[in-house]
Amino acid sequence: MDEYNKPDLSHVISQGQRADDLTRQTAGEFAEQFNLHLFPQTWVTDIDAEARVVKSQNNQWQYDKLVLATGASAFVPPVPGRELMLTLNSQQEYRACETQLRDARRVLIVGGGLIGSELAMDFCRAGKAVTLIDNAASILASLMPPEVSSRLQHRLTEMGVHLLLKSQLQGLEKTDSGILATLDRQRSIEVDAVIAATGLRPETALARRAGLTINRGVCVDSYLQTSNADIYALGDCAEINGQVLPFLQPIQLSAMVLAKNLLGNNTPLKLPAMLVKIKTPELPLHLAGETQRQDYAGKLIPNAREWWLAVLTMLTSFAPLWSVRIG
Repeated sequence: MDEYNKPDLSHVISQGQRADDLTRQTAGEFAEQFNLHLFPQTWVTDIDAEARVVKSQNNQWQYDKLVLATGASAFVPPVPGRELMLTLNSQQEYRACETQLRDARRVLIVGGGLIGSELAMDFCRAGKAVTLIDNAASILASLMPPEVSSRLQHRLTEMGVHLLLKSQLQGLEKTDSGILATLDRQRSIEVDAVIAATGLRPETALARRAGLTINRGVCVDSYLQTSNADIYALGDCAEINGQVLPFLQPIQLSAMVLAKNLLGNNTPLKLPAMLVKIKTPELPLHLAGETQRQDYAGKLIPNAREWWLAVLTMLTSFAPLWSVRIG
C-alpha cells in the first residue's frame, strides 16, 4: 500500500484526481526512508500468540512484540444486489471504480453521515445528479442534532442534492441503462453508480483467531495493549477502553504513545476532546467537545461575527461545552 492522505478520497471527483494522483510516496520508498523490512502483497493467515509467531501462506516470523493495525472495512448494507455498491474506503477501492465514477451522471449515496455528506457535495460540485438516502430524519444524525446539521442539509439541497431522509434502500438491480434502486414505500430511482457510505467495521478476524478479546473492535487499554501482553493494536481496528475512534487525530496520538510503550517507556494514552472536521467546502463544519446528542436539552446561540453555534447542555453534572464552527 502506498502512502496517501485518506481524507482526500472525499474530494477526488470534483478535483479530477485519479487514484495514482493521491500517492505521496510508494511503499518501497517509505520502507527505504525508515529502514523497514517490507513484505508487500503478503496475506497474514494466523497468529500463534503462545509461540509468538505470525504466519502467512509461505512464511512465518517470530516476534517479541506485535502491533495489529488491520484497519476497518466499509459496511455494505445486506440488501439484494449489494454487490453493485461501490465503496471508497481506500486508494485501492477508488482505483477499482474510478472510471465508473467519472463516467457516471447519476449517483446514489447510501448513508448521510460524515463521509456520505462529504461525497454528496463533492459529486454535486463535479456536475453529477446526486441522490443521498438515509433512514434518519436528518444528515449527520450520529454526530450532531438536526438544529445544527440543518444548515448543511439546506446547503446540499440548494446545490441540487436530492435528499431522501427517513427512507430505506431495499435492493439494487442491474438494467440496460444503469442500476435500478428500489426504495421503501414503493419508490424507485435509476442511477449509474451506487456508493455505500454506511460506516466501517473493524477488521478483527485475525485477532479473534489469535484468541484476543474482541468487542466492536480489538479491545485495548490505555497503553494500546490487548488481552495478550505482547500484542498491541491501534487505528480503525482498535477499541480503546470501550471506544472505537476511526478519526485521524486519535490514530496519530495513539501511534506516538505506542512507540514509547514498545520502547519500554510506559505511557498511557490521554485523548483530549477530539476535533472532527466535516470537509464540505461549501459549508465546512468543525466539531469539538464530548457531549452526546442525548445530552442536548438546550438551545442554539448564534454568533454572527464568527459563525459559532454553541449547544448549551442542561445536565445535573458538569459536561464540556459541545460546539460546532460553521465556515
